[in-house]
Amino acid sequence: MNETLAGWIRESRRIVFFGGAGVSTESGIPDFRSVDGLYNQEYDYPPETILSHTFFMRRPEEFFRFYRNKMLFPNAQPNAAHLKLAQWESEGRLSAVVTQNIDGLHQKAGSRKVYELHGSVLRNHCMRCGRFYDLEYVMGTEGVPRCECGGTIKPDVVLYEESLDDDVVSGACAAIERADMLIIGGTSLNVYPAAGLIDLYRGNRLVLVNLSQTPQDSRADLVIHERIGQVFSEL
Repeated sequence: MNETLAGWIRESRRIVFFGGAGVSTESGIPDFRSVDGLYNQEYDYPPETILSHTFFMRRPEEFFRFYRNKMLFPNAQPNAAHLKLAQWESEGRLSAVVTQNIDGLHQKAGSRKVYELHGSVLRNHCMRCGRFYDLEYVMGTEGVPRCECGGTIKPDVVLYEESLDDDVVSGACAAIERADMLIIGGTSLNVYPAAGLIDLYRGNRLVLVNLSQTPQDSRADLVIHERIGQVFSEL
């Protein structure tokens, strides 16, 4: 099966990769939905509630306590999947990465054309004056991070109840529509509207690489139920 994938990659010049949390878990970044046994002892609300716009506005202290503990992994390093995608881009095979992840590991690996559907923890802005702050600054603060102007600093992460960035979505849609091969990896394809973008692909090389089954397995031209880092390391 991986030989088929390798052959398609050699023949393609406009590969688009669409990835989710499973790409980052192999770099030691857990999916926030897979809460640990201590979760209910630490937090009074489920992750989806805490990571909502309403919760952020009403309970920013609790939001940032969860955010710092569960969402920030500054020492994480790119794994085989990130590195292989960057290699394909440099070889002229891959035209774009579309990711639901917010950790910036694709860029850290060397990828240049990355559409971050859900934003990035590396970018933060004051909600009052718009001043930019990096991740290091936010991690060095306690409680609710504040700007010099007194405004609240908000991560450039798309929270529940918030809309995706129009320019990012437009770029991702255009890349998928032009793709001669679409590889979907490390995602259950259950998070919308992001998962719906793959419906734009019209080619006949739709590849799904995920440990578990997805709702789109039946329409894929090739399905591999393995860890994506392992699969990519063998290509």
